[in-house]
Amino acid sequence: MEVRTAHVQQGVKTRKWLLAVSISQQNDEERSKILRRVRGHSSPSLSWSLISQDPPADVSNGPRAASLPNMKLQSSFEEFTPDFTGDEDDETYWLRCSSPGLYQCRVSGLVFAMKAEGDVSYRIVPWSSRLLSQQGKKPAGPLFDIRCQQQSVAQLHLPHCEIPSTDKCTYLSVAHVGDEGIEFIKAEEITETHVIINITGFSAFGVVRNENSSPDSVQALVLLFYKPPATPESDHQINVLLLPKNVGLRNVLRFRKKIDRDERFLETPPHCRLQPKRLYTLSTRPGRKSVRVQPKEAEFDAESYDNYLPTFQVVYENFMSYIKLSLRERGTNSIWKRRVCFSTAGVRRSYGPTRQNVGPSEHLKEIRTDFIEGISEPVVQSLLDKLLKTNVLSDGEREAVEGERTRRDKARLLVDMVRRKGDYASSEMIRSLCELDPFLSKHLGLI
Repeated sequence: MEVRTAHVQQGVKTRKWLLAVSISQQNDEERSKILRRVRGHSSPSLSWSLISQDPPADVSNGPRAASLPNMKLQSSFEEFTPDFTGDEDDETYWLRCSSPGLYQCRVSGLVFAMKAEGDVSYRIVPWSSRLLSQQGKKPAGPLFDIRCQQQSVAQLHLPHCEIPSTDKCTYLSVAHVGDEGIEFIKAEEITETHVIINITGFSAFGVVRNENSSPDSVQALVLLFYKPPATPESDHQINVLLLPKNVGLRNVLRFRKKIDRDERFLETPPHCRLQPKRLYTLSTRPGRKSVRVQPKEAEFDAESYDNYLPTFQVVYENFMSYIKLSLRERGTNSIWKRRVCFSTAGVRRSYGPTRQNVGPSEHLKEIRTDFIEGISEPVVQSLLDKLLKTNVLSDGEREAVEGERTRRDKARLLVDMVRRKGDYASSEMIRSLCELDPFLSKHLGLI
């Protein structure tokens, strides 16, 4: 697991760390001064199955994250890429650390303040909007189901997307959801990027805001997904999603992939500021009659943390090499404007030659080193399953890869074995890798 040191914007102070440890030792009576528990409102939608407390073998056998170099300063954290287990319907992230410190997840933005070593598992689970509404709250971030068998997490820093104003985001708190109901935890500190709380128990945590709070602008994302025509007579389609910034891109990509496996994510600068409940319009250039935007205007929903559906759709008949998109609030100038370029290979969703005169087997050779270093153990196993199913690998070849001692050795043998089989086998491996790990695939230049 790759770990590197970076500077934390919020600069957590030493006294906050000591407070976190001391609060973790308070009894229930003291803790009740901080929490407001709401019982008796449990909902069937909250009765999700809990994550196993024991990390799987392919996670626990790997190296643990190194400790923070200077705990006294409390002004830096270690950024880590989590391990992943599960499938596309229920993916779990894992942090494994061997020492106290601050650890930030590159994928979710969560920061864990660890008072000792431990294995932390976490995943995104659905909110119950009805239950929140009964308490005058609404979602302001994903709901994370968090587990740690060693009970060694002292603080959580949950990402928010608010733009701090004069009230310093005091309308934010953290919902702690369990089988017995829901409680709201007052923040120890709210920074420009995170809501910080002390914790003593585990289950689901998520940032919420008061329903009657003013709908100020928030940091948002404009995400584009291209759907190629199914037949020569079909239309091209771009799905435009307006989402709060802290949704977690990996979760969005996984959700969209489940809806339509042929849809392609168009990577363009997504950041902008949007105001909840305001109406926005999307315009295009060239503005031909054959290009349609539907609907003509739409409201920005800042509570979209479970279902990532299009706010707008751009539909057009003939292939275009590029299109300009402009988002504006009614009666104002553009607040987000991008020029989106299309490649012929992208439109055809081709997994053949990825660059001019470079075939799949040659491309695998070029990315070989980065593939070996970047692929995780769970993805290697899933890739073996897919390649066996498509007859790229035989049972004996799969067993040979699984017999290697380390993750790197398995990845090295696998990529060399497949690329020597030629372009067809290499193309199948590239296609499968893009489905299993789109983040690594983008880094490798495969999509």
